[in-house]
Order: sequence, then structure tokens, then C-alpha cells
Amino acid sequence: MPDRPSLLLVTDLTYPARGRRYGDEDVRLAAQLRTDFDVALCHPLDARALMDGFDLVLVRNSGPVIHHQHEFEAFAGHARRTGARVFTQLTGRADMAGKQYLVDLGRAGHPVIPTVDDPAHLGDLPPAEEYVVKPKLGADSIGLRVVPRHELTGTAAPDRSLLVQPRIRFRYEVSFYFVDHDFQYALHAPDPHRRWDLEPYPATADDLAFAQRFIDWNTIEHGIQRVDACRTPEGDLLLVELEDLNPYLSLDRLDENTRQAFVVSLRSALHRLHARPTSPQN
Repeated sequence: MPDRPSLLLVTDLTYPARGRRYGDEDVRLAAQLRTDFDVALCHPLDARALMDGFDLVLVRNSGPVIHHQHEFEAFAGHARRTGARVFTQLTGRADMAGKQYLVDLGRAGHPVIPTVDDPAHLGDLPPAEEYVVKPKLGADSIGLRVVPRHELTGTAAPDRSLLVQPRIRFRYEVSFYFVDHDFQYALHAPDPHRRWDLEPYPATADDLAFAQRFIDWNTIEHGIQRVDACRTPEGDLLLVELEDLNPYLSLDRLDENTRQAFVVSLRSALHRLHARPTSPQN
């Protein structure tokens, strides 16, 4: 039998994610990838030390980077220097690099939740009874606060480490999942108060055009991305987050045919990446 590509799947199986089961999703995904790859699982703190022994590195439910920022930067730096084949590609311009992109995309006229990071620009936000304040380098709602309007003054840090957004009263949240640049499926949370109680969502052509514009903007050639949006009372979609490092996939919420189609797409994308020559960066 010819040698099969080896795959290091980076995951934190014990991270206590609210409403999600990281370990279950990644154990099952690893089992499905073993049809094509020799798979080993490792904690994100071990990835830098182990990655050189594998043909491919797949970053999955590895938890918020804020808990191991130094180790992640060492991992990413080593990957760039050695040309390691990392999936998702470590050139993301969205959550992978912090949430500054929400400010930048809004300024450029893209449909995102209004966001500022400068106290001088608070007047640019629509008036609201409450505002959401969160760190640019946060994840999984870490550091997020809901602030009444009368307390808003002074909550945005002068060093621009925080973002401020009006608290949007939306109809529901919806997520679009992509492998490389190809749409796979969509899920939505009908109840705005139950973010991870997801159901299949029949995306329209306009929905997909909305999501695709952010995938194209991000210029990632290979990887998994999740476009999170909210539907306003007026019917518009606004970008909430573009998760381009380790998006939870909610595979348990899919029917068997859709789940298997996603796995086939992922296998194919990993094989394409393995076929590419390595290209170390100085």
C-alpha cells in the first residue's frame, strides 16, 4: 500500500464551549478523515513541537487563541518559516488577526454591524439603548460587556483595544460554511437568545452573494471559514463575524447527506493542499 499523507489535527478536546461539544465533533471528524490520512490529534500547546513530523496540519476546535497567544504566534511563525501546509492558511484578515476588520469593512461600505474603536467616533454609531463593548482580540464572548447608553462614555480604550457596537435587535442569526471558496451549507438560530440551537437554513442566491463577498475579501486560498450574520427587522443581513481560524462546524446539526458531502469536500481540499509544494517564507 502506498504511503498515505499524515495529518496533525489540532484540537482542545476538553475546552468547555457553551452550547458546543468540541471533543465530539473533532473525534468524529478525525475518524472520517482516517479513510484518506494517517491522523493524530494534539492539543494546541503541543502543535509547534509536533508539526514538523506531519505532511498536513488541520487546525480545528482549538479554543480561543487569547488563552495561548504566545504559543500560537510561535506555531504560526514556525509554519511560515518552514512552509508547513496548514489548513486553514495562516494569512487570514478576519478573526485570525483580531476584529479590526469589522471597523475597516464598515468604513469601506460593506454590510457589517456598525463598529468603532475610537472614542471620537462614537457619534458614527446608530443610537441604541445598549451597546456591546468587546476586545479586538477576544473570542467566544470573552471580555464582552453590554453597556447602557448613559454609561458608554469612556468605555472605548484610548489605545483602541476595544470595539463598540450598538446592540442590534435582530430576527435571527445565520451562519454560512465554506471549504476553500466553496459554499457547503448554512445553519440558523431561529431564537436570538439561543445562539447554538441551530437548524438547517435554505440559503437564497442573495444570501450566498452576501457571504461570498466576505470569503472573496479574505483572500484565503485553502481552509474552512464561517460567515456569521444577523437578519435585521428590515430583512437585511449584517456581518457579525468572519471566523477564519477554527470555526465550530455544528456537524451534528446536519442531515447525513450534507454532513458526508462536507467531509468529502474537506478531504478533497486537504489532498489539493498536500499536492502543493512547500514554500518557506523568510
